[in-house]
Amino acid sequence: MRTELVTTLKRQATEHLSDLERDKEPILITQHGVPSAYLVDVESFARLQQRTIVLEGIARGEMAIAEGRVVTHERAKARMARWLK
Repeated sequence: MRTELVTTLKRQATEHLSDLERDKEPILITQHGVPSAYLVDVESFARLQQRTIVLEGIARGEMAIAEGRVVTHERAKARMARWLK
């Protein structure tokens, strides 16, 4: 992963965006030597969002199991059948 100063990004934004589109490699932007933001291409960002949604769903499911909020397989099938109608 590349690291760039925010001032460099300001001066060479078009070049960095072209590199990002071609290489799909995130760029860490620093401001006064401190990490400030990541610059990522649109496709990679969309994939990250989808992965986050899936992981949040898994976490909610695990929490439900831990709290005892479960149903039998037959009951789940019946609920899904009604939901899919």
